[in-house]
Amino acid sequence: MTAPTTETAVRRRITVRGTVQGVGFRPYVHRLAADLALTGFVGNTAHGVLIEVEGPAAGVERFCERLSGEPPPLATVTNIGVEELPATGTDPGFTIRATEQSAPGRTLLPPDTATCADCLRELADPADRRHRHPFITCTHCGPRFTIATGMPYDRAATTMSGFPMCPRCTREYDAPADRRFHAQPVACPDCGPRLRLVPAAGSGAGAARDGDALSRARELLTGGRIVAVKGVGGYHLACDASAAQAVDTLRTRKARGRKPFAVMCADLAEAERIAEIGAAERAALTGPRRPIVLLRPKRGTGLAAGVCPGSPHLGVMLPYTPVHTLLFGLPGDPPGPRVLVMTSGNRSGEPIVTDDEEALTRLSGLADAWLAHDRPIASPCDDSLLRVRADGTEQVLRRSRGHAPRPLRLPVPVRPALAVGGDLKNALCVGEGDLAWFGPHIGDMGDLATLEAAAAAERHLRRLTGVRPELVAADRHPGYHSAAWARRRSARLPSGKPVFVQHHHAHIASVMAQAGLDGTTPVIGVAFDGTGYGDDGGVWGGEVLVADYTGYRRLAHLAPAPLPGGDAGVANPCRTALARLWAAGLPWDPDLPSVAACTGDELRLLARQLPSRVGCATTSSMGRLFDAVSSLAGVCHRAGYEAQAALELEAQACLAWDRDLAAYPFGAPFDPAPALRAVIADLRRGTPVPVIAARFHRGVARAVAAVCRRVRGDTGLNAVALTGGVFANALLEQASAGLLRDDGFTVLLHGEVPPNDGGLALGQLLVAARAVPDDQPRGFSDETE
Repeated sequence: MTAPTTETAVRRRITVRGTVQGVGFRPYVHRLAADLALTGFVGNTAHGVLIEVEGPAAGVERFCERLSGEPPPLATVTNIGVEELPATGTDPGFTIRATEQSAPGRTLLPPDTATCADCLRELADPADRRHRHPFITCTHCGPRFTIATGMPYDRAATTMSGFPMCPRCTREYDAPADRRFHAQPVACPDCGPRLRLVPAAGSGAGAARDGDALSRARELLTGGRIVAVKGVGGYHLACDASAAQAVDTLRTRKARGRKPFAVMCADLAEAERIAEIGAAERAALTGPRRPIVLLRPKRGTGLAAGVCPGSPHLGVMLPYTPVHTLLFGLPGDPPGPRVLVMTSGNRSGEPIVTDDEEALTRLSGLADAWLAHDRPIASPCDDSLLRVRADGTEQVLRRSRGHAPRPLRLPVPVRPALAVGGDLKNALCVGEGDLAWFGPHIGDMGDLATLEAAAAAERHLRRLTGVRPELVAADRHPGYHSAAWARRRSARLPSGKPVFVQHHHAHIASVMAQAGLDGTTPVIGVAFDGTGYGDDGGVWGGEVLVADYTGYRRLAHLAPAPLPGGDAGVANPCRTALARLWAAGLPWDPDLPSVAACTGDELRLLARQLPSRVGCATTSSMGRLFDAVSSLAGVCHRAGYEAQAALELEAQACLAWDRDLAAYPFGAPFDPAPALRAVIADLRRGTPVPVIAARFHRGVARAVAAVCRRVRGDTGLNAVALTGGVFANALLEQASAGLLRDDGFTVLLHGEVPPNDGGLALGQLLVAARAVPDDQPRGFSDETE
């Protein structure tokens, strides 16, 4: 190409920020410049992408117009800076330069993305050299976050650095017109990672490699065995979802109780066979994020009853890696299961397993074989989970694979900070300026392994984002492991201690931030969950606060009741029910299901314990009220996992939700005693349990609307934020939001940020940024643990 002369040419330096590394952005820029016959260069920097382009003024202007309007599928351009330069006429053409290794900066790395249609076609094409290659990928799909070890994003800063490219892959990698141009995970059967099947000792299964490993794993699944399958972000435990014995065995081995399993379907047609799927659910299932989507299960599908007992929803996802696609089989392969249980590869309460040697020990006794590969995982990343509302909007319930580390735009700037979240459904968050980054879902912070996983996730997040925290935010609960960890973190900072944020204030700030509110006007925050440490030392969780980012006032709350055993007592909803009856002045008649479910010893102990309050916390938790009503209605008396009683009550309510039913009454300002009396009356009339459950849900929603009307009258505020884990209940959220909108309120709901404690860290971040003066000294370095 002949360089333009300086008399007829202009030159511009363009800096592009956003998700522009690892997504084919440099090849896209190269092609765009070639199309317009321009010269110059493009390269990655620590801040994003740097371009210098030269040519006729009209061509350079057209280049700038098209730059942000036609990006690659995975790219997101957030900012373009343009600087005029003197034309040089010295560029021989347009080139892609090597990445600058310069001062620390910030760019945005894309999340892991499901296998694209082009790669799937090649995977199934016998004539293609990547036919059946389990690690096929290109610039439009595949792992990013879980293989990145640092920034800028180049192969040397990924876990693919140990797999030198063969000559043919190198040619593709270096060819600007190729779909794999500068695709960092690119590989082929000659130079890429390898699969292997490792049988459990004494299982009788044989070891295998590559394609034979996949075939053997499919045979084991068909035979009712449990296989640990290594994916992009960790191991799954898989079994045939139609094999009742296999499902029950997995449930027993994992000590999972009745907690529902998610399933992976071979394709969309199979998903539509087992569940009701609308257009928005279909888009979520088949999109590049490939989350688990909560769907209404159909009857008579052949799935084992043990897949999702007592749940109103079935969690469904589609294959998102080539390994998954090949595990189900290509046309002509021996048949295997078309629906697999796919649950996180861990023991209950532990973090997901990513290391191959660790998998052989930690999953020993759970799996009959391991389908592993030798590409290391830089960061664990569990599957994301969401549900789709009736209006087509999404409510993310677990923000992880497909989301992390995509940033959230903040409505107000924050100082560099780390927020550690809570002890349940933990996810960390770092922020600086107008951006915040969630790490992947970690889980419940109950043991050393989870704390170590959180520490590793934080180091990885800081490396990828360049945030050097100057403060640490945590929950106020004095007994939280996350708060203790925050104290240790803060000891290395000049401040010496964390900023502690009240639990429900953080929930409300989280939904405010997601809604883009700058905090100049407070909102009415309705925060319903199972537990949150209150200002009075009690267990809050049925709260109505007037809040902004700087503070809050508690204007109403659910009438309190004793909680026998405190937080440890939540496994016994029947006891919670008796405590609620006692607080309401209602007798423990033996015909009530909750009374009948308690042993004689329990009844005698509670009769002494509740009046004395010995061994009891005081709670205003809406989550515990749902537990109590679930037991009182005879649905669930003993809970084997968090929110089991409430979830099963919701499942019953779904069966009668379409009926025109009167809501149970609540007393003013927020007293459930009238509702409890009405439940008992309906029980004695023989009212069906689904009707009781539906009337209770409607009663809570009407109570929410009534208390918000009262607060509006007192304050003049008209925006209501519904937040907390209880609002993961689709029926309650739908009914509450509908009544509030009918009353003229503006309703703020969660979307990409979970309503449960998985979204807590974002609110902590926003609140903490206003609790510390701007002249706070700089924080710890990237090397600090």
